[in-house]
Amino acid sequence: MEKKEEIIEVLKKVNDPEIHIDVWTLKLIYNIDIKEEIVEIRMTFTSPMCPYGPFLVDNIKNKIKEELKWVKEVKVEVVFQPVWQPSDELKEILGIPL
Repeated sequence: MEKKEEIIEVLKKVNDPEIHIDVWTLKLIYNIDIKEEIVEIRMTFTSPMCPYGPFLVDNIKNKIKEELKWVKEVKVEVVFQPVWQPSDELKEILGIPL
């Protein structure tokens, strides 16, 4: 398995504490960059006012370092452009009208 795929598998285990869906399925992860033992993630939140934002970032960092022993450092950049928009499939799961 490639390193990026390993990271994605870990991200699928990190749930948004409010919505209870993983950050990968929610499409909160915009980019994953790997530089040897350093993982850089560019992501967003479902809302700029997300009260769980810092918790979510810490959870992502800790889970990746815990499960992937080759990772020495995880850097997370939170951005709000582009604005997060749930897919139609996700809207159905969340009960949001299409």
